[in-house]
Amino acid sequence: MRSPWRMLTSRGRAFLVLGLVTAAAGVLLGYEDITRIGVLLTALPVLALLLMPRRSPRIQVRREADPARLVPDERGAVETHFTNVGRRRTPVYLAEEHLDYHLGDRPRFVLPRLDPGEQRRLRYTVRSRHRGAYTLGPVVLRQRDPFGLTFLTLQLSSRSEVLVLPRTHHLGEGRVRGTSRGSEGEMPQMVALHGEDDVSIRNYRDGDELRRVHWPATAHRGELMVRQEDRPARRRAVLLLDSRDRAHPGGGVRASYEWGVSAIASVARHLQLQGFVIHLLTDSTVREGSADHPVELDQALTILARATPEANTRLARLAAVAAPFAAGGVLVVAAVVAHDEEDLRALASIRQPGSRALAFVLDPSRFGGTPRSDGRATRPSGAAGALAQAGWRTVECGPHTEIPQAWAALGESAQVGRSA
Repeated sequence: MRSPWRMLTSRGRAFLVLGLVTAAAGVLLGYEDITRIGVLLTALPVLALLLMPRRSPRIQVRREADPARLVPDERGAVETHFTNVGRRRTPVYLAEEHLDYHLGDRPRFVLPRLDPGEQRRLRYTVRSRHRGAYTLGPVVLRQRDPFGLTFLTLQLSSRSEVLVLPRTHHLGEGRVRGTSRGSEGEMPQMVALHGEDDVSIRNYRDGDELRRVHWPATAHRGELMVRQEDRPARRRAVLLLDSRDRAHPGGGVRASYEWGVSAIASVARHLQLQGFVIHLLTDSTVREGSADHPVELDQALTILARATPEANTRLARLAAVAAPFAAGGVLVVAAVVAHDEEDLRALASIRQPGSRALAFVLDPSRFGGTPRSDGRATRPSGAAGALAQAGWRTVECGPHTEIPQAWAALGESAQVGRSA
């Protein structure tokens, strides 16, 4: 609980000091009327303090965001429910919802008196230009007496979250060319008869259902044949995001990092539509041990929405986690900054014969300056060269490089290190 002096406004403190001085002067000078005025001035802020409620109101706060997840520049509506769960009627408060500054101005409103069990609703809009996880709350309640002599601030600790997903781009309709091996070794060869896709035929075994008998194949071979409706093995892709704090120039919202996140999110969407199984490698997935598990698109976008540059991390660590995947012939796609040649060579080495590896090479000098260099900064052409020597296909990217164009350059150009 705040001290009484801190609960007084500037006006209240002036009344109290002026009242005490006036009362003291009236006593010393022998003027009773002046003394009465001083006592009255002193009594007003004291009485306001005594009438100020000392107990925090028991108000429950619940928020509903529509939609629950936004995309950059999309407006979302947040409906906040205030419920008096106490046994006493609440006073009138001036309320303010605390928001991250990226979401817009903080809404301010008058919260009227609430009887026990009564509920009020507040609706406001939020919008962010940047992806991320943003906190809603807490709600701060302020109360003044009618004369403006006292000021009380209370906080309702309830918090919620709004998730703004990364911006994704359409990467075209072209299919990604497969590798010589599948995700788990060789892709199984399926026999399709009479237009029945993904259906193989095998000999009848005891216990097989008669409805699965394939009569044309039975007549052709002279023995019972049944359908085996197995799907071909799905191709896998490993998406790697360079989150080295020292590699991305600038502070706050870093253009190079946001470009990389958007590129990886766009590739994830594109590959999943083509039937790929996706593994997402970031510092958070490696730290949590979830990099080994495939992710759906919604989960990948959620992880990327929360991703931030991290200090004391090395690209070699992500490369070590990605190496076992690359040995199986998967498609590797990386968004990497041209910084620290040793880390880049560690990443380049994960590509194995029979697999494809593609890289968006971000030029830090084009994203607002050089990174916070420790003396090991690498030129984009050198980074592309180090990756190209290991069989990677690369494209150099800057802040004005369109992600669909960069992806097209990776898929169509046979020349490594091509600038978009």
